[in-house]
Amino acid sequence: MSTKKITTLLLFLGYNLVFSALLAPFIVFWGPFQSLKSVSVSMVYTSRHPQIVKAFLSQTEIDRILNLSSQDANQSQAITRNTVTADAGSGITIEDIQGRTFKGKVMLIKDPKRVKLSVTKEIGVTGERVSNLVKDMGAVAGINAGGFYDPDGKGNGAFPDGLTMQAGKLVHNNVGSKAVNVVGFNNQGKLIIGSMTANQLITKNIREAVTFEPNLIKNGKTVLIGNGGWGIGPQPRTGIGQMADGTVIFVVVDGRQPTWSMGASVRDLMNVFNDYHALTAANLDGGSSTDLVYKGQVLNQLCDIFGERYIPTAFVVTP
Repeated sequence: MSTKKITTLLLFLGYNLVFSALLAPFIVFWGPFQSLKSVSVSMVYTSRHPQIVKAFLSQTEIDRILNLSSQDANQSQAITRNTVTADAGSGITIEDIQGRTFKGKVMLIKDPKRVKLSVTKEIGVTGERVSNLVKDMGAVAGINAGGFYDPDGKGNGAFPDGLTMQAGKLVHNNVGSKAVNVVGFNNQGKLIIGSMTANQLITKNIREAVTFEPNLIKNGKTVLIGNGGWGIGPQPRTGIGQMADGTVIFVVVDGRQPTWSMGASVRDLMNVFNDYHALTAANLDGGSSTDLVYKGQVLNQLCDIFGERYIPTAFVVTP
């Protein structure tokens, strides 16, 4: 084939790729495929780029689609479990879980006092990957923890949102004296959830804590109403819980991967903790942040093509 023909073919292919990329959003949001539209709106609107959806659909239409997705998410999914790692010596058990729309991992940590909070070494500058946050603490495992805010638009996980407590010390507070929902452990290794101020964290002997919501289970009873305002369709999810015997439960659910796992609603996440007989459980930051690391390896399938996200905090398991 001559050079001219090759160049023409490449130009033709390039033109079609660009044309398809430009046309794709119109097909997704304005096309006749309602299921595709519903899934796409649920995924994109709750990602870091909700403005993409707003550019094509009115807020009324977005709310309508999200409400339908939320109603679908209210339907409970049967959960199957399969143990993949059970090391009595390490005190850690890892299981695969699967529901109708999701696949994920559960890690059970027998000794709750091994669970600590790792915080990025450069608060206000940059976050770190979960694998690095685990390594920083000399830990063996970890999951992403609290959310973060982005005052400079960099999206690099530099600023933990709310109250952040590490080893009994308040390391970050961007809410002042305001009470916010915290998820953390007291000095006895008990998982504590609920609305607290910075001063209350100290008086209640909270040693490790982040801010996030909603709470899922408290005193063995579900506290989530509907989807708690967070169950906007299937998404990657992260959660933490504790059994009556103190065993800590890490849960990560993969999502935004149609050929692997669409994801779970917050209510699905609550049902997973119910299945593990959690006495206490709470939702943590999810989406692109959802990440479970064990012995230097990421165990779940991340939804971000760029790999682990830079975040400010992780709950880790020390040796």
